[in-house]
Amino acid sequence: MEKRFPRHFAATIACQNQRSGRKMGGTTPDHGAGANSNRRLPLPGQGPEKRQEPQRRHPARQEDDRKMMSASAVFVQLIGGVALLIWAVRMVRTGVVRAFGSSLRAVLASATRNRAMAAFAGAGVTVLMQSATATAMLLTSFSRSGLVPLAMALAVVLGADVGSAIAAQILSLDVSYLWPVFVTAGVFMFLSMEADRAQCIGRALIGLGLLTLSLQTLRLTVVPLAESETFGLVLAALGSEPILAAILAAGITWAAHSSLAVVLVIATLALTGAVTPTLAIAAVLGANVGAAAAPLSANWGGAPETKRVPLGNMLMRGVVAAVLVPFSGVLADIATSHGLVGARLTVDAHLAFNIVVALIFIPLVGPVSRLLERLVPASAQPADPKRPRYLGSATTDMSSEALAAAHREALALGDRVEAMLIKSMEALETGDPKLIREIRTSDDAVDAVNEAIKLHLVRMSRKGMSEEDSRRFMEILSFTTNLEHIGDVIDKQLLELAEKKGRGNLAFSSEGLADLKAFHARVASNFATALNVFATGDADLARRLFAEKTAIRDLERHYAERHYARLRDGVKLSMETTSIHMDVLRDLKRIHGHFVVVAQPILEACGELADTRLRASAPAPAPAAREKKNEEFRDTSTSGAQPA
Repeated sequence: MEKRFPRHFAATIACQNQRSGRKMGGTTPDHGAGANSNRRLPLPGQGPEKRQEPQRRHPARQEDDRKMMSASAVFVQLIGGVALLIWAVRMVRTGVVRAFGSSLRAVLASATRNRAMAAFAGAGVTVLMQSATATAMLLTSFSRSGLVPLAMALAVVLGADVGSAIAAQILSLDVSYLWPVFVTAGVFMFLSMEADRAQCIGRALIGLGLLTLSLQTLRLTVVPLAESETFGLVLAALGSEPILAAILAAGITWAAHSSLAVVLVIATLALTGAVTPTLAIAAVLGANVGAAAAPLSANWGGAPETKRVPLGNMLMRGVVAAVLVPFSGVLADIATSHGLVGARLTVDAHLAFNIVVALIFIPLVGPVSRLLERLVPASAQPADPKRPRYLGSATTDMSSEALAAAHREALALGDRVEAMLIKSMEALETGDPKLIREIRTSDDAVDAVNEAIKLHLVRMSRKGMSEEDSRRFMEILSFTTNLEHIGDVIDKQLLELAEKKGRGNLAFSSEGLADLKAFHARVASNFATALNVFATGDADLARRLFAEKTAIRDLERHYAERHYARLRDGVKLSMETTSIHMDVLRDLKRIHGHFVVVAQPILEACGELADTRLRASAPAPAPAAREKKNEEFRDTSTSGAQPA
């Protein structure tokens, strides 16, 4: 019987025979099988199978993809470097302000005897803070409070602009190799030293190290970016339109709130030749205008006095920039003919522009200040009582300035509460509904302003404070909270008693009314002293105010006994108003207790307050003796006898 083999087995044999035939040099019989057992045999009617080669992309397209990925990575690195630069400038500014804020404020306030001193002071302070915007914000608060005349404030701002350009000159030097030194020293001071000023200096050093590191990152990043055809086309288009380039640079600087950072970025791009001299000069001019616009927009919703200094700075820089921008190409040719190119041209143009503005307008600050007073007149309409007066002109980046604004607002709030307290006695005597509504409206304003002060302090506390600023923070917060409590006592207690007296057509006796007026006058007088204590921090005033605490308690007891004597004598008016009379005495005493605590932290700092009010001659009994006494008391209570 013939054996049958599977087809695949026959094919395998045929392949082996074909291989053996090739080795012997002979012909191979055709069995219809392929030459390779691992290949799939072709179906009938098909030719031999062809190997499928992988598809390869065109070399030009692969190169385009590589460039696109490289451009995206470079763009991300560029954005990160710019963000790091802006943050580093901010760290330097906040560190210097927190460490030397009070001293810098004193320098700016005292160096305004003449225009030259004011300009030099502004330049020096700005070189330290690395921000002309921060100096302008300080001057805004000074001008608002009247500490610095408007003309002198403008001179300081012009000097601050020159100081910012000097800082750009210093930072344009290649000191990137020093960034590890700055960061290491800053971290060491910030973590190992307990003094607040040392920690703030460490913060500034960390910022300086990050600043130099960011500049190094930008220098390395813009080299491949300069080779990008797309980026080159954009810069070329901006170079042919200097006005558009200036507007774009102004907008970027306004958003970044730092002309220093933007100028350094322009200088870094110019270093590689990506930015032409014409474009560099136009962008620098626009950056200066944008830097002046940042403080103006920050104070736009504030009082008119807060707008004059930033508006004057923007007008002075804007006029000169508007004249020079159309001639950016001519200025670039002049600069390059003197050998100024690249980054050096950028920072020198920045410095030259601010020096020119200062030389032109420092002699003219008087006429400019008068023009600003006409352009931005004082508000003719009364201010909204529910809006704070002094918080809008302060920046929470500077704890000293923010605390000063909150301190002034708290004093103004105290004046409102004092007016409410004085009017409350008239409301109690007459029961006038119109006067009662007026006082309650004032209380609503007190609540609104107190809430604004708290929000202001909370925002400021997130920035970090020194130990001294933290102490002032708590004093202001405690004082304003007690002012709100006093307003609530007047609104919810004294005015309710006045309405109750009016509804019942009641009247105090002549003696009772005289006692209430005398007690109220004493409390109101002490309230004025409390405001002075909060304003000055004087220890003698605090000592005198705190001594009144016992005097008021004794006086309240004295007037209560006089009222009881009138009740025993059967005085009808006293009997009809006895509950109102006693409640008024109690509420006035509560009001006194709320504001007298302003003296406590001052006396504690002087070491004049005892740790406890218990008398030293009557020490607390031991636990065993106290338990024995309690058992004796329980025994005598159950037996009906009185304890000894």
